[in-house]
Amino acid sequence: MTTATPTVAAGAQKTDGTPTTTAGRVRKRLNSRTATLVSIVIAVVWTIPTFGLLISSLRPEDEIKTTGWWTAFTNPQFTLENYEQVLFGRSASSGQLAGSFINSLAITIPSVLFPLAFACLAAYALAWINFRGRDWVYIAIFALQIVPLQMALVPLLKFFSTGVTLGGVTLMPAWDLVDEQKFAQVWFAHTCFALPFAVFLLHNFISQLPGDLMEAARVDGATHPKIFRTIVLPLITPALAAFGIFQFLWVWNDLLVALIFAGGGDETAPLTVKLAEMAGTRGNEWQRLTAGAFVSIVVPLIVFLSLQRFFVRGLLAGSVKG
Repeated sequence: MTTATPTVAAGAQKTDGTPTTTAGRVRKRLNSRTATLVSIVIAVVWTIPTFGLLISSLRPEDEIKTTGWWTAFTNPQFTLENYEQVLFGRSASSGQLAGSFINSLAITIPSVLFPLAFACLAAYALAWINFRGRDWVYIAIFALQIVPLQMALVPLLKFFSTGVTLGGVTLMPAWDLVDEQKFAQVWFAHTCFALPFAVFLLHNFISQLPGDLMEAARVDGATHPKIFRTIVLPLITPALAAFGIFQFLWVWNDLLVALIFAGGGDETAPLTVKLAEMAGTRGNEWQRLTAGAFVSIVVPLIVFLSLQRFFVRGLLAGSVKG
């Protein structure tokens, strides 16, 4: 006579409530009061520098240069003069960040939307449209993620300045852009650098969509454009939000690409260029540096907080089936 041995499901518990698997025990520890308290302490410690930056940016110049920001609680003196000087000041030492703030928005928003649009289409095609060489195309796109963007700067500069010539025949002329037109070069560069990761992330998410759902849509006569528009796009919102946050933060905080392809002139310089100038030439103007730094982080904070509910779901895209 043989005795059947019952199998224990993942995360199952004994009769006394103790988890029987390693994953279950780890999950229980992470949900304990101690783990929650430690998480709160880490969050508070992590937030203190940002809070101190905000307090410092609101203090008068003589106060910020003579006392620490924590003394504002015993001797509260606050002013918006620092922000007024940094954003709208007319002197060369003020920073004049209002125009650079607009430039950063003009660079960042298209640099997020363009790779999102192209990556969605490419990921859907690689996941649900059968064509010869599909797997090799996906492998090539995946491999492009390991190429440092610094290696592409010189070829891209040559592409913009001289165009493309093959056998004496000009396939594409030089761009010859000036002033605000140079934003197009930055959009093009950021789109190229972002597409490999965007396609990889969205492909992992789209490929895990139920095949029965796609088949039912095809039986009903839906074409690929309609399936993509009415079924796929609503379902991949978490992945779109996750990549959108990553790309927005990357482009908003970028200095190298914007400086090379847009230049450092007042017409095209983003916030990062102006902040670098302030730190390099006016490092003793602490009150303006703190105000300028906080201006630069306000928009990323708003973007992250508004999309955070999609963030974790997007990071887990393609990690599990079902």
